[in-house]
Amino acid sequence: MLTVFDVLKIIRINHDQLDTHQVVMTQRDGKPNSVLTDLLTDVVTKTRMFVDLEQIHSSSELITTLREVTPLPEEVLTEYEKILGQPVVTINFATRKGLVELVYDEYAY
Repeated sequence: MLTVFDVLKIIRINHDQLDTHQVVMTQRDGKPNSVLTDLLTDVVTKTRMFVDLEQIHSSSELITTLREVTPLPEEVLTEYEKILGQPVVTINFATRKGLVELVYDEYAY
């Protein structure tokens, strides 16, 4: 099963990485999860500021690199690690909304 990290590595829109405002975390019942979406947006934003994702091969490598190059507290990095490891059960391209929905099962993790 793909994780959020895997999706960030492989999904491209017009040959570019996902825009932080294009991706949302959505529950299986279609409800967006704003807390997880905000966390994901924060992870992607910090990653783009400090790390070349093309050079990273795993979520643990990303966390290690962020630990080395940022002053982020350990609690924040722990939350980043959780969201990056979250299994994605479906990817929904909501073209009318202009969003990519990463559908997760809260019980799969």
